[in-house]
Amino acid sequence: MSDRPQVGLAANKEVRERDVAEEQLRRLTEFAEFHFRELNEPTSWDQPPPRKSESEAKLVEFAQGLDALIVCHGAPRITGCILDKAPRVKFVGELEGDRFAQRIDAEACWERGVKAVDTTHGSSFGVSEWALAMGMIGLRNAGYHFRRMINHEVSYPTPQARLEDPGYLKSELSDRTVGLIGCGHIGRRLLELLRPFRVKAYVHDPYVPREIADIYDVTLTSLENLLRLSEVVFCLAPITPATRKMIGKKQIELLRPGAVFVNVSRGAIVDSEALIERLRRNDMIACLDVFDPEPVPLDSPVRDLPNVFLTPHIAGVNARGGPRFFELMVDELARFFHGHETRNDLLPRTLANRTGAPSPAR
Repeated sequence: MSDRPQVGLAANKEVRERDVAEEQLRRLTEFAEFHFRELNEPTSWDQPPPRKSESEAKLVEFAQGLDALIVCHGAPRITGCILDKAPRVKFVGELEGDRFAQRIDAEACWERGVKAVDTTHGSSFGVSEWALAMGMIGLRNAGYHFRRMINHEVSYPTPQARLEDPGYLKSELSDRTVGLIGCGHIGRRLLELLRPFRVKAYVHDPYVPREIADIYDVTLTSLENLLRLSEVVFCLAPITPATRKMIGKKQIELLRPGAVFVNVSRGAIVDSEALIERLRRNDMIACLDVFDPEPVPLDSPVRDLPNVFLTPHIAGVNARGGPRFFELMVDELARFFHGHETRNDLLPRTLANRTGAPSPAR
């Protein structure tokens, strides 16, 4: 066998055909040998795959000759038992798993000195862009005007109506105060996109290191402060036991009159009934790519509210997102096998975030 690093991907056929672009495969094979093993276990974005001895045996057989093992949909979870039977493996990675590497036992990797990385944030690029777009749509009250126009209605029946339009009063994003609930990959990319607008940014995220505040020139604060102070609020947090229904009636009432609330993360983070109740007062605007439940029920009142702009969970789902998972993984493999530090390690604070436990990051 070649003395070049042996890198293997265990996943279903769809992942191989959809996400492993030839350009990135050429990059990988400049410094390593690539192997693929098709596995077809039931898969989920939110839960680890169930343990099956037959499937794990296939993964062990595949991994024994590898230096790096990458998993995605269709593969079983990489456990300590699997790593013990494939001692050559010193790098494991997950291509997609809703940000938290459901197919890797990170603690087992740490105990064995195996590098564990997660490039599921490949979809964060599109999500951050759509968050920015929705913030601007909300400030312009564009959802309302779109509804009026496609219904063949006049947006401004009187000159005074224009002057009272939230889109006229707020309109521009520049120099506004924004709040980011969650500041992981999506949040940090959004902060980069917001720089030209010279916004003042508040961030609530108990799992980010304090250095983030200095690097991005933001103020870390409580959820309550953020909701009270921000003109545009971006919900970017992952769904975990700690964030489910985190934004309830009490929190929604803290939003200032005229605020724009953008949710591109998960609908279940917000109490949908409480949000609809506030929106019915027509003193704020919501731009929602996600909702609870999904898809948005056809008879849900949120569909009819003039101060709501809706999209069907499209922010992170696009043709570029899937291949980017593998592109980012090739970046990590190149760093690892050339003696550099990787960027997307699974860390104790990653697991704390997943379970809602106190963060060791600070």
